[in-house]
Amino acid sequence: MNGEQPNAMSDMAIATEFLMTAKSGIKAYAAAIAETATPELKSALRIQLNRAIQTHEQISSYMISNGFYHPNDVQEQIKLDLKASQTALGLAQE
Repeated sequence: MNGEQPNAMSDMAIATEFLMTAKSGIKAYAAAIAETATPELKSALRIQLNRAIQTHEQISSYMISNGFYHPNDVQEQIKLDLKASQTALGLAQE
């Protein structure tokens, strides 16, 4: 993470949850489009899918710019994930 701000872990946890939720929404919209027979409904779902993709891009950009997400550096992402896991375990023991 960029500098250890007091709320950095909270911000990272919130952003990560938001990112995972956006990914889940993208998958759900894609599945719904594949299963829908009505052209009007397919069109409406495509609009929502595109919005979900845009949201995912915005969250990803935010996370990358704040050092919360390293999609192109696996080793750095592993270090960050391990640190987050250790923090979560520490919180559970308190």
